[in-house]
Amino acid sequence: MTVLWSHWVQADGVSRLVALVLLAMSVGSWVVIFFKAWLLVSADRSVSQSVPVFWQAPDWTDGMLRLGLTDRQRLVLPLVEAASAVRQPSLALPTLGGQAHTGQRLTRVLRDALVAAQHRLQFGQVWLATVGATAPFVGLLGTVWGIYHALMAMAAEGQITLDKVAGPVGEALVMTAAGLAVAIPAVLAYNALGRRAARTEAALDAFAHDLREWVLQAEAASA
Repeated sequence: MTVLWSHWVQADGVSRLVALVLLAMSVGSWVVIFFKAWLLVSADRSVSQSVPVFWQAPDWTDGMLRLGLTDRQRLVLPLVEAASAVRQPSLALPTLGGQAHTGQRLTRVLRDALVAAQHRLQFGQVWLATVGATAPFVGLLGTVWGIYHALMAMAAEGQITLDKVAGPVGEALVMTAAGLAVAIPAVLAYNALGRRAARTEAALDAFAHDLREWVLQAEAASA
């Protein structure tokens, strides 16, 4: 801590700004990582429990009631609510969307519900990708500026020796290491959390497909 504080005191405004930017990136990344990890674990559990519960219900109404108790993240229930609205003939409005075939209306409302769920599951991915791509260059900027600042200071003294260059350059290179330390966790989390989100999205997509087929089959049987 003493070395870091000494480096902070000796740094100029640009170096301090770079350090603060890297700190903000790191804090933001870890907040996103922890929150999204919790969200995806909870979402995966919610979907894996809610889908069987719905299909094991004796009727549609009871299935929705069961989803209200098990789907804590509200990823499955919006799909069923969207399909339920299409099943009610009174909601078929005299519009282009309302006059469409039941299958077309089902596809539209289920797609909209899936897109909303995907937006929630993809939360933070852009931030992690941005940090992973830019943090090394921010650190490199701090290194280049630190080396330049050190060399200018030594040139002003009129004497440049290896021992005088090694210390300031070594301190400047810390910024590159800091940039990598910020970027690597963000990249690893982006890949790991992205795969987990894709798995949950695939489960929701499969449920939406099954739900659409069930509604169309039930409508054909009632007709």
